[in-house]
Parts: sequence; structure tokens; C-alpha cells
Amino acid sequence: MSTFKTTQQVIDYAISLYSSGNFNEAIIDIEKLIRDNPNESKLFNINGACYYAIGDFDSAVDNFMHSIALNSDYAEAHFNLGGVQQDLEQSHEAILSYQRAITIKPNYPEALNNLGGVFNKLLQFSDAIESYKQALRVKPTYVEAHFALALSYQDTGQLNEAFEHFKKTTELKPNFAEAHNNLGKILISTGNFGSAINYFNNAIELLPNFYEAHNNLGTALQGLGQLDGAVKSYQNAILLNPNYLEPNYNLGLAFQELGNVESSIVSYEKVLNINPNYPEAYHNLSYLKKYSKNDPQIATMHSLLLTKELENSDRIFLCLALANIYENLDDKINFFKFLNEGNRLFKVDLNYSIEESFHQFSAIKDLFNTYDKNNEEPKQTDPSEKQPIFIVGMPRSGTTLLEQIVSSHQKVYGGGELDTLTSLINPIIKNYMSGEIKLLDKEVISFIRQEYLHILSSFNVSEKIITDKLPLNFQYIGFILSAFPEAKIVHIKRDPVATCWSNYSCTFTSRANGYSYNFDDLSQFYYLYEDLMDFWQQLYPGKIHKINYEELTTNQEEETRKLLAYCNLDWDENCLNFHANKRAVQTASSLQVREKMYQGSSEVWKKYRNHLQPLLDSMKLYKNTHKTR
Repeated sequence: MSTFKTTQQVIDYAISLYSSGNFNEAIIDIEKLIRDNPNESKLFNINGACYYAIGDFDSAVDNFMHSIALNSDYAEAHFNLGGVQQDLEQSHEAILSYQRAITIKPNYPEALNNLGGVFNKLLQFSDAIESYKQALRVKPTYVEAHFALALSYQDTGQLNEAFEHFKKTTELKPNFAEAHNNLGKILISTGNFGSAINYFNNAIELLPNFYEAHNNLGTALQGLGQLDGAVKSYQNAILLNPNYLEPNYNLGLAFQELGNVESSIVSYEKVLNINPNYPEAYHNLSYLKKYSKNDPQIATMHSLLLTKELENSDRIFLCLALANIYENLDDKINFFKFLNEGNRLFKVDLNYSIEESFHQFSAIKDLFNTYDKNNEEPKQTDPSEKQPIFIVGMPRSGTTLLEQIVSSHQKVYGGGELDTLTSLINPIIKNYMSGEIKLLDKEVISFIRQEYLHILSSFNVSEKIITDKLPLNFQYIGFILSAFPEAKIVHIKRDPVATCWSNYSCTFTSRANGYSYNFDDLSQFYYLYEDLMDFWQQLYPGKIHKINYEELTTNQEEETRKLLAYCNLDWDENCLNFHANKRAVQTASSLQVREKMYQGSSEVWKKYRNHLQPLLDSMKLYKNTHKTR
């Protein structure tokens, strides 16, 4: 070592020792160099990096601090100290170290990127995003900064920005499997399942053991109703990581949609074996499993409800699970005790007010009172071979049954409940309510048409006719008929009390169904629905085919023939055997529609009449006031 003629040669030699990767041996030699050069800041920094590499964080910190003591303007030492502090979860200390490094060396992309990581860990997303942006201004091709920025955008719900930077990540580094996976996740959140599948397949091709991507691929396939493929993907994820909860739970959902009750129960039971405190699994099991009064799972659920730290959402699922169990055990007292409490908590959790629906429905009517439907034909610049049939009505009015009947036709594919129109139209309504737009124009209508047809084109099926049975699409009938003059709209209506009771006793997951957890909200929403449907019937006479649920169940063939004639479909005997249809059903009616036509379901509420007097009183009160409000 005495052969070194300059300090730079000493430093270069120390760097070569570090670069060799033999860190323990490097430390021995570098510390000899330090004894001969005790005032050389860079030697302490390199030695600290060696200690950092072997996981001796205390010695690393000592060396970096010594380096800084010798040269307080040494940016790399501050940066390295910040890295150790970040690993030790000393976030505030790490921030100070990175900021000092950046003050000394403003164009320091690695320090800016790492500073963003600390802010992200502290959930200071705006600061994190700004740090990542600064790093990219210095170094536009910085892959890790693009990916980290995309994650922050994803965490804050800025999905377009997240997609842009995940996409840039894959352009700069095509083999970045996690970026492909995240691109697919964003597409799933927007309902674009077909494109999402491509990204998940890319991720799996790059990293075959990427179990999260296998699970996400299953979710995308399930979204398209391709249940066999979804089941296989979930099973692949489980093979790679048997205790991974999400695919086990998703597999239970897939089997449930297929009507495979036994396999669904097995999957949910496995979830509970992995994590006995999984309320959603108890809730789903409560629809499938036959419980005895002494089933230990009932006691477990009661015990979990006593946990003070229990999340409100978990409490809701447990209450509603117990409600289902006690209903099947014919224990009406406990049934209503847990049903009412679960619904009360759900309303609180959603922070829903019926005024929201009232104002939205009023805005929709105002929009179409000023809309000239004769002069505003959409520009059909994106023609599609796929033709939609919209099945609408109140939730729990028979839309699932109706879709099961129609999709049994050889020319029809059951698309299920697509939330595409909701995501496209709700922002338009909000902009109208806020005064940002004054009326509808053909550009808006054409946009709805093009975007919706794009989603339909992602269904990789041979059938040209696809059903969309999201019940609450009844709100958008004016938009539908303006964007799709050729569309078929089927409105199914059921006994009002039976419908409201079925809504109250069913668990929904969307905030759009927030009205269903309170008797007064239910009554008012029901009559707002009736009023809006009257409005559409008057505005578009002869365009909406109406079916009475009770008549459908008693005169199945006659009503089915009328329905197919309206949809310009030839008679198909399969429509009478709808229960044999093996398509996926993703609603609470998934098991009922696999049985033959059931008559009398609209009478079930009567056995609970004594408990439903508040609902009956509320419906009577609002029946004659909804139009004059």
C-alpha cells in the first residue's frame, strides 16, 4: 500500500476493493488505508458502503458520520447515510440526510428519488410526487423514478398519470414485470379487462412465478365471465403461494358464480384456516353453508364482534353474515337484530344521503328536458359489430333472471353488470350540476357511444349481441337511446314491497346502492325510480320493453316470446331452460338462477310483516309525495 503516490490512487484502490464484492476482505484493507490517511473523507464513505453491504448498519453509520465530519459538503456521504436511515425506518433523519445531499448537489437524481421514497412511506404523497418529478427532470430516463412516481399516482387515485409512467417504465425497461402487472391492475379498475389480460400475460411470461400476476389475470378473466380460465389462474397463484389469501378468496367467488357450492365452501374454509379473522369469507359462507346452532364459526363471529379495534367494514360483514345464518335457522329476533345493525353501520360507512339521488335524478330530467333528441344524433364514428341489450330496473327486481333467460339464446352473450355507463355518464351529470356544462351536445353523446363500444369489443366472444344488466342503468336511458338509437332496453318491474325488502336484506358493495340500508331511504328511492321511469316512457314512447316479474314467473313462455320478439331474436327453446345456462353470474342471485323458475318469491316478505311495519309505513308515506317534492 506504500506504493501509492497520490491520494486519488488510494481512493481508486478503495473503490476497486468495494467493487470486487468481497466486502469483508475489502473492509480489512480499507481500514488499513484509513490508518495511513485518517483525514480522507472518501475512504470513510467507501468503508461505510462496505459495512452497509454486509448489513452492519451501526458501523456503516459511524463511517458515514465520520466522512461527513471531515467534509460536511460531501453529498454522497449524506446520501449513503440517508439510505441506512431509510432502511432503519428512521424516516425523518433520512429526509434530512437526503435534503442535505440535494442542497449540496441539486441535480442528484438518486437522492431525489430516495427522498420521494421516504415521503411515500410517510404517506406524504404530494411531496413524494414532487421529488420523483424533480429526479426525472434531471434524468428523464430514470426507470426506477418513473416506476416509483407511477406507484404514488396509483396510491392517490391518479390513474391516468400512473398509467403513463408505468407505460414509460416498460418502454425504458421492457422486462420490468411489476410494471406490466400494475398496468393491468389499472385497466381492471377501469373495467378494461381485455387489455388488462395482455399485461398480466406479459408479466407472467417475464416472471413465471409471479403469483400476484396469476391472481390478477384470474380477476381480469373473471371480469369477462371467462370463469374456467379464472379458476385456473387462481389455482396457479395458489400453487406458487398456498397461503396467499387473495386467490383463495377469489377462487371461492369464481366457484360461487359457477354455482359450484361445495368447491366454493372449500375455498372459503381454506381462507379461514389461513386467517380466522376474515369477515368477507364468513359473509360469503353464510349464503352457501348450512349452519347448525352450535357451529363453532358462529361463536367465532360473535367473539370477533366484541373486538374493540375491529374495522367498521369488518363489523358490517360479520353482522350481515350472522343475519343470514339466523334467517336460515328461523331465528327472526336475531335475524333482524344483526340485519338492522349491519345495515345501520353500512349507511354510516357510506355516508349516503337520499338527497344525493334526488338531486341527481332531477338533474337528469333537466338535462333531457332541454335536449333535442331529434337533432342531436350521435356521430357513429366507431361502428361495432357488438349490439347491446340493456336490462334495467330496481336492483333485486329480477334483472339477473331476465339476463339468464336472454343469454341462454344462442346468439346472445351475457355480459353481466357492466359499470361502464356509470363511469362515463356520472361525471357528465356532476358537471351539469356544478354548472360546468349547460346542455348535452353530440360530441358528448358520441364519446359515450365510442367508449362503450370499445369495452364491448374487448369481449372475446362470437356472439354479436351482449347484455348489460346493471339495474341502475335505468337512470341513463336517455343517454343510452341518444348514443345507441338501435339499442334494446328491457325494464323489469317487481312488486314494490318485495323489491324494497329484497334490497334491504341483500348486501351490496357499491355506494350506488347506498339507499338500500334504511327503510326511509329505500321508500324514497323506489318512488324516485318510478318517477324517472315514467319520465323516460313519456320521452321515448315504444322504445322500452316492460316486463312484470310476477307475470314472467307465472307465464314464462309467453313473456319470453314477447321479449325475444322485441329484441328481434328468433325463438330459442334454450331460453326456457335458463337454469341450465353455465355462464358466470356475479350477483346475489347467482344460485337462484340455476334453479327452475320459482313462483312466489314476491310473497316472502309477508312472513316478516311484523318486523317490516316501518317499511310499509314509509312506503305509504312517500308513495303520494314523490312527484310533488
